[in-house]
Amino acid sequence: MTSRAIRTLVLLLGLWSAAVVAQPAAPAGGPQPMNILEATRDDQAARQQVQPLNNAPVWREVNTPTAGFTNLPANEGGVLIQSAGEEWRQLRNGPITTYGGWGLVVVLMLIAAFYLLRGQIKVSGAPTGQLIERFTVVERAVHWLNAACFVTLGLTGLVMLFGKYVLLPIFGNTLFSMLASMSKTGHNFIGPLFAVTLIAMFLTFVKDNFPRAYDLTWLAKGGGLLSRNTHVPSHRFNGGEKLLFWGGLVLLGMIVTVTGFILDFPNYGQTRAQMQDAWMIHVIAALLFIALIMGHIYIGTIGTEGALDAMKTGYVDESWAKEHHVYWYDDVKAGKIPAQRSGRGAARAAGSAAQAQG
Repeated sequence: MTSRAIRTLVLLLGLWSAAVVAQPAAPAGGPQPMNILEATRDDQAARQQVQPLNNAPVWREVNTPTAGFTNLPANEGGVLIQSAGEEWRQLRNGPITTYGGWGLVVVLMLIAAFYLLRGQIKVSGAPTGQLIERFTVVERAVHWLNAACFVTLGLTGLVMLFGKYVLLPIFGNTLFSMLASMSKTGHNFIGPLFAVTLIAMFLTFVKDNFPRAYDLTWLAKGGGLLSRNTHVPSHRFNGGEKLLFWGGLVLLGMIVTVTGFILDFPNYGQTRAQMQDAWMIHVIAALLFIALIMGHIYIGTIGTEGALDAMKTGYVDESWAKEHHVYWYDDVKAGKIPAQRSGRGAARAAGSAAQAQG
C-alpha cells in the first residue's frame, strides 16, 4: 500500500509539472510584473488591454510634489500624496527614536552612578531650629502645577515616541492602543495649560534668577558636587538653577510651546512639511528638556538633604541656608530680605523658635 501511494503521488506531481510547462508563455510585448510607478508609456498601453484601471502615469503624477487641480486648494488640498512624509517617518522611527531613547538611558545611568559614588549631599552643621521661608504658598503652587503638567506631558510623549517598541510587546495591541490614544489626547489638552504655567513660573521666579558674577564661579567649580564638604557660595538660586531656568524653562520651554501649538492647532494654514519640521524640533527640544529635569529632580529629592522639604513646606533651617546659599542667608540675616514673607510663615517661625528654646 505504501509503495502504491508513493507511485500515485509521483504520477500526480508529474502531471502537474507537465501542465505547467505546457502553458503558453506571455507574449513578449505584453504587460510584465513591475513597479507601477516605473512603467513606461508602452507598458501602460499594453497593460490597459487587461488592466484598464491600472493607470501608472496617474499615480506617478500623484506621487510627485506637484499640486493638482482641486476645488478646495487650501491646506495643500491639491497634493494627494506628500512623498516627503516617508522621509519624515524614517527619520522619526530611526535616528530620533534610537539616539533619543539611548540618550535618556545614558542620563539615568549617569545619575545612578553619581548617586552611588557621591551619595546624598548632607548638611554638615547641626539644625538650629530657626526657619527661613524659602518659598511662599503661591510659589510652591506655581511650581507644583508646572511640574505636574511637565511630568504628564513627558510621560505621554514618551509613550507616543517609544511605546510601540517598549510597551506594545508587554501590553498587547488592545491595551496599548487605548494607552496611546489617551496619551495623545492628554498631551494635546495639557500642552496649552503647560504653556500658561511656564509664563507663571517665569513671572514668579525671574527676579531671583538674573545672572551674577559669582554664578560663573559656582559653574566653574561644579557647585561643589564632586567634592565632599565643599559648598560654593550662591544667592537664593545657584548657577545651576539659573542655568536650568534660562536654558530649560525659558529657551527649551519656549521651543516646545511654539512647536507644540503648531502641532496642536493645524487649522491655521500650516503645511505638512512645516508640521513635520515642527515635530522634529519639538521632540528634540523635549528630550533635552526631559534630560535636564531628570537631573533637577534628582538634586531636588534624594540628591540633596532638605531640598525637597523646602518645596513641600516652604521652609529651610538656617544651617541649610548658610551652607547651600550663603549670600542669600547673609542678606536675610542683614534684614535686606525678609526671613518670613507671609503672615503664616512668621507664626510658624515663632513657634519653631519657641520649640527650639524649650
